[in-house]
Amino acid sequence: MRLFVAVTLGKTIESEATAALQRLKGLAPRARWVPPANLHLTLSFLGEVEAERLPALKDALVSVGPAHAPLVLTIEGGGSFGSPSHPRVLWAGVGGDTKALGALQADVAGALKPLGFEPEHREYSAHLTLARAKVPRGDRELAECARALQDAKWGEARVDRLVLFESLGGKYHVRAEVPLSRAS
Repeated sequence: MRLFVAVTLGKTIESEATAALQRLKGLAPRARWVPPANLHLTLSFLGEVEAERLPALKDALVSVGPAHAPLVLTIEGGGSFGSPSHPRVLWAGVGGDTKALGALQADVAGALKPLGFEPEHREYSAHLTLARAKVPRGDRELAECARALQDAKWGEARVDRLVLFESLGGKYHVRAEVPLSRAS
């Protein structure tokens, strides 16, 4: 099973993203676009994991949820990764309570480490991946999309749960949900 831990952003952001992505796709028709229903903020990518490890993963996440209160994020602006003239990835920016999101991500990583999932060595940087270039050298059309995103404002999202997803056939399937339940 190909697994990752994420937070989702709700119907308001999904609706705004749907409209925005329709406009952006016209600027970069050759890119691989993320379906709006698949938009999420990854906290930890686990990779290929045996199904029998699911109970231990769920238990680890259940220990994190009660330590965190729900939080509010905004989706605004955007940019790209890779060469500015031929980006490989297009993303939307994340604002709002990013400090709480970073603490949540750190606790998820800490809870998963005893299970053998090493945290990334770079600092967590929240972003919403929108598209990827189909070719390794990047896509110059994504640079135009990045410019078009600079003033974007897609609204607020209330994050109230962790989700363990399985990626299968281009679709994401929920394998566990853990509420963020600490009182504010």
